[in-house]
Amino acid sequence: VRVSAKAVYSKYSIEPASLIDFGAMIKGTKKTQTVVLENKGMLSFRFRIQQAPEDASALEGKRYEKPCTTLPGCSRHSSSHQPLLELFLQGHLTLGMFTVSPCSGSISPWGQQKITVECLAGQEGTCEEQLYIDITGR
Repeated sequence: VRVSAKAVYSKYSIEPASLIDFGAMIKGTKKTQTVVLENKGMLSFRFRIQQAPEDASALEGKRYEKPCTTLPGCSRHSSSHQPLLELFLQGHLTLGMFTVSPCSGSISPWGQQKITVECLAGQEGTCEEQLYIDITGR
């Protein structure tokens, strides 16, 4: 009996890999930008997008989640984070002036998912949000 296996892990790319800047916007207007999450590996994987914790910079070295982008948006909310099950069940995530969709899903090998980040300019001033993309098996 011959037995063989190949151990692999999830490989992916995120474009753009850093800042998404919507620039100056007139109050009440809407702009949309896209982030592409691509599966470059041999296995399907699930992803979920969530708001970074308040102390994200302190946790960055300790967590395995990859920061996907920093967004200019409204200041952080002091409310608690949504339960994980709720994140998996919803199709979009709204943080201040920003709506991200889809915020969870599955990508097959060599597939990709376009993630839409929509900004509806609300209050005046410069605002920012930070998101994390969590990928299973990375």
